[in-house]
Amino acid sequence: MTHVLYGLPHSLYSGKARSYLRKNGIPFVERSPADARFRNDIVPKIGRVIIPVLETADGKVIQDTADIIDHFESAGVRHSASPPGPRQRAVAHLVDLYAVVTLVRHAMHYRWSYLGSQRRFLTHAFAGDTQVMARMQSYLPMLGVTEATITEIERSLADLLRSLDRHFAQHPYLLGGQASQGDYGLLGPMFAHLGRDPVPLAIMQNTAPNVFRWTERMNAPGPDMAEFGDYPAGFAADDAVPDTLLPLLDLIAQEMVGELIDKAAALADHVAAHDPAEGAPVADRPHHRTIAAVATRFRGVPFEAGLQPYQFLVWQWLADEGATDDAVRALFAEHGLLPLLDTPRAARVERRGNIEVWGRIG
Repeated sequence: MTHVLYGLPHSLYSGKARSYLRKNGIPFVERSPADARFRNDIVPKIGRVIIPVLETADGKVIQDTADIIDHFESAGVRHSASPPGPRQRAVAHLVDLYAVVTLVRHAMHYRWSYLGSQRRFLTHAFAGDTQVMARMQSYLPMLGVTEATITEIERSLADLLRSLDRHFAQHPYLLGGQASQGDYGLLGPMFAHLGRDPVPLAIMQNTAPNVFRWTERMNAPGPDMAEFGDYPAGFAADDAVPDTLLPLLDLIAQEMVGELIDKAAALADHVAAHDPAEGAPVADRPHHRTIAAVATRFRGVPFEAGLQPYQFLVWQWLADEGATDDAVRALFAEHGLLPLLDTPRAARVERRGNIEVWGRIG
């Protein structure tokens, strides 16, 4: 029963799916999207060229890492990504959301703003396809990577690495001795881009060796935490969130809350202007990731970002998990994160047929 994962070593979300399959001992082989079967059989089924895609042993095609993980979680796996307690689940979803909203910006900046310093490596990774490389580089402004924001992006990475390095010096994973949804989400940008491309890799190895070691651990098939001795396997007992992780919550509040509040307002404007029908695709074409532009700020610096419905899908998982739980609300209140649970969103976003569609409106 071997599955096929279509992905690439330098693909952000491929790394997330690959790690989950390895950690759970799920047999798979990985194929490049250049494979003829991907072009001829898989792309027509999903309607766009995108990775990762999983073709299960019985022929089911699943696109998007979250859907891949959900597929196996619902069937039961050796090491679930979902902690048993509501506080830990909420924190796992929070870190996953931060990776999608904020850290993609860091990942793309350090890959493409430093192209001249790592051109040979990236040219090899992209098989010399300069057109694809140029297209990827063109996404930087939409993601908020501008001359005005670059200084704060780099300060942010330094703050993040400092915080995570202190945590991973004491704990093998975010929430104890087992990888959570937050670990898999964080691994996306922290490995394929920031922990593999030469420029950010050197920064990580030289300033945050415990974070680099965590990226190795996340890519290993087993727990891979020998240096922690008899550290207990599994998530931390009693739904505990380690004290060493709390500075990360403060950083997330500083960097992401305001941006998402602005994007929620922009979504409301878009829904009011277009009156979308429930079940309709959120974008005019399956490969389009954004539906509008949003004026917002990152660490106090103004920029214009793309309004990406997928971010609202990931935000919903967090809000659905923690909005009514007293323990989650208390934790989030302590760290300035309550707006993530309480900010109204004009419409839900769902995944159907491997694309994002409008869910309940209003």
